[in-house]
Amino acid sequence: MFLIVMMVTSGCNLASCSYTTYPFTNKQNYPQPWGNRNSLLFRKQSEKLCYCKVNNQSEIAFTNAEERGKPEKNEDKRRFKWVEIGPEITEEQKQAIIKLPFKMTKRCKALMKQIICFCPGEWSLADLLTAWVKVMKPRRTDWLAVLKELKIMEHPFYFEVAELALLEESFEANILDYTKIIHGYGKQNRLQEAENILVTMKRRDFICDQVTLTTMVHMYSMAGNLKLAEENFEEIKLLGQQLDKRSYGSMIMAYIRAGMPEQGEVLLREMDSLEIYAGSEVYKALLRAYSMLGDTKGSQRVFDAIQLAGISPDARLCGLLINAYQVAGQSEKARIAFENMRRAGLEPSDKCVALVLAAYEKQNKLNKALDFLMALERDGIVVGKEASGILAQWFRKLGVIEQVELVLREFAAKETYAEIPTP
Repeated sequence: MFLIVMMVTSGCNLASCSYTTYPFTNKQNYPQPWGNRNSLLFRKQSEKLCYCKVNNQSEIAFTNAEERGKPEKNEDKRRFKWVEIGPEITEEQKQAIIKLPFKMTKRCKALMKQIICFCPGEWSLADLLTAWVKVMKPRRTDWLAVLKELKIMEHPFYFEVAELALLEESFEANILDYTKIIHGYGKQNRLQEAENILVTMKRRDFICDQVTLTTMVHMYSMAGNLKLAEENFEEIKLLGQQLDKRSYGSMIMAYIRAGMPEQGEVLLREMDSLEIYAGSEVYKALLRAYSMLGDTKGSQRVFDAIQLAGISPDARLCGLLINAYQVAGQSEKARIAFENMRRAGLEPSDKCVALVLAAYEKQNKLNKALDFLMALERDGIVVGKEASGILAQWFRKLGVIEQVELVLREFAAKETYAEIPTP
């Protein structure tokens, strides 16, 4: 039970904050990037310790009424002073405050100003939020507005505020709130914190749903922990609900990252049988995995599946198929894939040209490469930087750079002469 004591002091100056550079250990050990606004500001701010000097401002002190009359101990003195932010703050803090959304409510702006100028010292963020709740009586929408702005700001206190909000009755926490924090920790590869949130969620009688478990699969996939990804995927199946494309997609990506594209393709076929269609990014990732391994059959299967799924191949996808044949040392099939791309009306990129030349180089088929280059020249396709680099490296190995240049000039002259009409 807390007693709220109002104390008004006289004077004419606003509250001011003084800063001293002094390292501190904060519960939030890792400043977390969220969004793209003022991240440098908050990283610098977290390296400072501050103290506040108050004049002519209302102070709200919270005192445990049950402790009155007992000998005071340092740990029992929980008196948090809520003061207005004075003018003596850093320019970065002023700019951050100015950039707060115009439509943000006063109660939200009041908390945001305190967080922007907050430096852990005698008081913690928990003390600050407790004071805000007591004074401002926020609603869930207010909490969400504050968290959204902290996320945009890449503020290092975002996660700590989000976790503390889960404890407040006014926040009205639901399972999606826990899932968002887990997802955020997963993106930072902070598995232990994410697992701690999951344990806390279960302890508070929230039952994991498909969204939360899919988030865990994705997190373990990103971390390269295939075993835990599989365990959570199986737990999704035990829910007795039909899996959606996100759940399947997360597990397929886990297999791809683990170097097991075949297992991912099995799940892709399972999706097709259930008429659940994966996103284009899953198909591309699977094609890339087969391509890098030089698995031409797997690459061709996925390439065909992409077209059956109604996804129109572009030069990049065609390049992955050509690359598979290049890695496998099948230059003629690489050339066929290149020509098929052109017949489909796609403009070949310099990367595709370079891959075909690399395939010829791998099998030392210089004449075929020269024929290929002449065909490109007839069709007005200019060899770019990457393809030229492949040629220069190849010819340098052969020691025939000058000879090849002479042959190309003679060949070009013959082609020109042949095109001149006879009288």
